[in-house]
Amino acid sequence: MDVVVTGGTGFIGRALCISLQQAGHRVTVLTRRPQEVTRLCGRAVTAVEWVEGGAGAWESILERADAVINLAGAPIADARWTTARKRLLTDSRVSTTRLLVEALSRRSSKPRTLISASGIGYYGASDDRVLDEGAPRGRGFLADLCLEWETAALEAAAFGTRVVTLRTGMVLEQDGGALPKMLLPFRLFAGGPIMPGTQWVSWIHRRDHIGLIQWALTTEAVSGPVNAVAPGAVTMKTFCEELGQVLRRPSWLPVPGFALEAALGELGTLMTTGQRVSPVKALAGGYQFQYPMLEPALRAILSKA
Repeated sequence: MDVVVTGGTGFIGRALCISLQQAGHRVTVLTRRPQEVTRLCGRAVTAVEWVEGGAGAWESILERADAVINLAGAPIADARWTTARKRLLTDSRVSTTRLLVEALSRRSSKPRTLISASGIGYYGASDDRVLDEGAPRGRGFLADLCLEWETAALEAAAFGTRVVTLRTGMVLEQDGGALPKMLLPFRLFAGGPIMPGTQWVSWIHRRDHIGLIQWALTTEAVSGPVNAVAPGAVTMKTFCEELGQVLRRPSWLPVPGFALEAALGELGTLMTTGQRVSPVKALAGGYQFQYPMLEPALRAILSKA
């Protein structure tokens, strides 16, 4: 296939582009930093400069695209959620997705498939209930953001494009995401769970996240929301215990939730609450997880560190 990717130089995108190219697809990255694509994704991946804010020459690359994978968006947990930060998080997702879909609508030849990122934040803070793709939307900034994000992507269905929105959990690998930030205190023998410890962590190994994208790319029967999480969700306490076991370090020093919320404001609630999410559509559709359980996933990742 001819596949166009936005967000192709990010933590997930760069690994995805390499994997797609190795699978025989022709990959083009729409990016504001085309000079980084060769370094991060390899010479076989083409870079086209994307000037956000309106129509441009970049739209021509969409004419021959069989599929578009939209991963664009500023990192959720890299800074306190000030009013300005919330605007950036929203614009980099919702406005970018709208711009992309509007550009697709103007093409004489439309892509068969649009896969667009979303997040399990859609479900809001939850208790022990198992949440499948049919669970109702929750409350809060992330729930509202995910709804707008998905709604913008689903506009592409109006012109016949199959749309898949991937509701992604905590993506695990050693070179990005949340895991490297969690490793340092454990390596200093000061690791422990973020309290209360009973909140659920719905995670996925990056290989499986990429695998799910490629599965959605070629599985014509799947559309709408897909939970991009492993089947083996765990509590924060269990996550940290298993991380400690793999690192051969204790998990004994809990991080008070009130301290995080005092330091990070509303962002702190992202770490003190969670969701118990199940990948029902992926399992029903025949996707086979390489890492369905946490400990083997952590061992595979940290054996490379």
